[in-house]
Amino acid sequence: MYEVCGEKELKIILALDPGDSISGVARKIDENRETIRSVVNRLEEAGYVAYDDGLHLVDQTLRDAGLEFLTPSANISPPSITEAYVLPQFAGMEYAYTGIDAVYVWTGGGYHVARDPEDYPLFIAVHEPDLDVWTAFFDRFGIPTAEERLPADDFDGSIQVVLEPEAQIEAEMVDGRPVISLQETVAFANEHYAHFQSALDMLGRMYDSVDTDANYRPNLLGVMTRNFFDQEWPSRGLLSP
Repeated sequence: MYEVCGEKELKIILALDPGDSISGVARKIDENRETIRSVVNRLEEAGYVAYDDGLHLVDQTLRDAGLEFLTPSANISPPSITEAYVLPQFAGMEYAYTGIDAVYVWTGGGYHVARDPEDYPLFIAVHEPDLDVWTAFFDRFGIPTAEERLPADDFDGSIQVVLEPEAQIEAEMVDGRPVISLQETVAFANEHYAHFQSALDMLGRMYDSVDTDANYRPNLLGVMTRNFFDQEWPSRGLLSP
């Protein structure tokens, strides 16, 4: 009865959407695919998960129960930055990374700027009617939300979520992460060219569809960005292999 009550089992139950593959679930929760395969097999044997043109939960109330179980633990051990990126997968609502995080996702975790561990905003586009529900969701984990970045002195902790309400979200999946389109991301980077010149150069080299005139030469900002990224996420960080 207790053999399927571990951390990875709970994360799978919370993140699983009908039709997901094992690889898709692994990318969502930043875990090794073969590890998740073994865990899914245990969940399937126990009757929690079934495979029918993709994985699905046998009883959707398991997800609600799992979220209720997870919520109080945040009071004891607040979510880390990496865990904060996984949390939106548990909300059961559509969203897409935008702004700085869109650049971060489309560069495969290779470009990271304007954040540090003591003042770390996540930027997420959400459906406008869901705005209050998203606020309540993150509030369960002690993470403040706003439509504009809050000064670090305005809240306890280091993580905040900047919610961008949209009438419609056209998300693409990159390494298991929903994100605004590459074209929108490039437009954002161009709008803030001073901060994202090197990112534009990176995107231009990564994607044939990106036409950019960025001619980046490493400077102190670029070195600091890479050093911070290497310290925080020595592999690919929240974008698992």
